[in-house]
Amino acid sequence: MSGYLAEVNSLRPHLSLPGVYAPQEDTALLAGALSEEPLAPGADVLDVGTGSGALALAAARRGARVTAVDVSWRAVCTARLNAWLAGVPVRVRHGNLFDVVRDRSYDLILSNPPYVPAPTTAVRPPRGRARAWDAGHDGRLVLDRICGEAPGLLCPGGVLLMVHSALSDPELTVGDLRSAGLKAAVTRRSRIDFGPVLRARTGWLRERGLLSPAEMKEELVVVRAELPV
Repeated sequence: MSGYLAEVNSLRPHLSLPGVYAPQEDTALLAGALSEEPLAPGADVLDVGTGSGALALAAARRGARVTAVDVSWRAVCTARLNAWLAGVPVRVRHGNLFDVVRDRSYDLILSNPPYVPAPTTAVRPPRGRARAWDAGHDGRLVLDRICGEAPGLLCPGGVLLMVHSALSDPELTVGDLRSAGLKAAVTRRSRIDFGPVLRARTGWLRERGLLSPAEMKEELVVVRAELPV
């Protein structure tokens, strides 16, 4: 875990406003997958749900043309300030997933979306800080939208890299992306200690059969999906 913590710390941007998701182990896992992708100078990269902008900045430092999107105005302001402080060009827009970025295609789409199953029957999406992690009863409130909409925004040969929890059904993610015509697979896995949110929901997750009685770690996965040329 020490290696992961060092990687997380290296991703931490200059600024993170209250309520904005700061880089965690899932960010580091996705950043590792990003580092292995061949990325030509000037490649068009989209970071959906950018939070503090850590992944957007990592792609911009490699010479990509990066657009970052977040539904939170605090996150938009944070990412813009961090890009300015880092001296790298990142176009940061306020919007709900892909609604404001359908004007172009992308060589690479990055996403660390909300994916934590939540014990709620509310129809409306979560608000406030919980919006960064709560994703409906099955954890797929945002994942299903990404699987349905991201394939149409990829250039031929373009890649989607997305991280989420094994609690929110990676097999369904892979299956949906394959059904959309992409070559998809889980390419990275990591087991981490429960954070505060999952610790508070351990009993509920066990009641639903998502955790075994002795399980106290969460598995994170990166799904890589490529649109054939």
